[in-house]
Amino acid sequence: MPRTSAGARLAAYLVLGIAAAISLVPTIYMFDISLRDATDSFSPLLIVPRVTFANWVAVLAQGNLTGFFVSSALVSVVTVALTLACVIGLSYAISRLKIRGGQVILLLVVSALLLPLASLLIPIAKLLELLGLTNNYLGLIGPETALGIPFGTVIVKAAMDDIPMALEEAARIDGAGSFAVLMRVVVPLISPSLIVVAIWQFLYSWNEFFLALVIMTKDAVKTLPLAPLYYQGPFMTDPGKLFAILTLIAIVPMAAYVVLQRWFVAGLMEGGVKG
Repeated sequence: MPRTSAGARLAAYLVLGIAAAISLVPTIYMFDISLRDATDSFSPLLIVPRVTFANWVAVLAQGNLTGFFVSSALVSVVTVALTLACVIGLSYAISRLKIRGGQVILLLVVSALLLPLASLLIPIAKLLELLGLTNNYLGLIGPETALGIPFGTVIVKAAMDDIPMALEEAARIDGAGSFAVLMRVVVPLISPSLIVVAIWQFLYSWNEFFLALVIMTKDAVKTLPLAPLYYQGPFMTDPGKLFAILTLIAIVPMAAYVVLQRWFVAGLMEGGVKG
């Protein structure tokens, strides 16, 4: 491959730096407004000189915010666990066990990626109402899990397809059954792809708004993305406190991605390119 010149590398870094700076402007502005006092809340400046943590203290003093956080954490963790279990089982059945009609099942599952969430809101809400699962964590965990399975299946099945059959055959010769082969041979080899699915599903579940808005109408079970609506009344004239809530909502997924982004990128490349 031809060696890239220093000028080309510098130009590439410059373009990437500008793009990164532009993409970070909304986040910086949100964080800055959360640190403003009432007199500077409506200032058009991107960064104001006076900084205060009074908005954060006032927001954290609200007891309901802790409840929203616990609800989001519970829904996100359970959704990730269920999604991984379903994706691993489905991908293994199609990729390694070669079940009859597996490709048709895969096509039907992946075709769900074509459906916009807006078209599913009313049917999901009506079904959950008939089942008595509105204002219930299961009513939110179930649809979020179902919506995460298509993407997860694409990634995990592609990773499983790259595993040599000789490894499974050796394990079966030693007396391992299908479940043992799956857990002891296949799952460790596709762990980067599983990390991708877990991170993706966690970020989606943590930030999910529309399903939660329709399904969770009681304050006791609302998730964190609905918190700004709850505080919209008392904090309507105080943008600093509203943006402090938005910053708190964004901290967890941002921190999770910063810590795990190396494995996320590596797993995405392994499951999405090699397959």
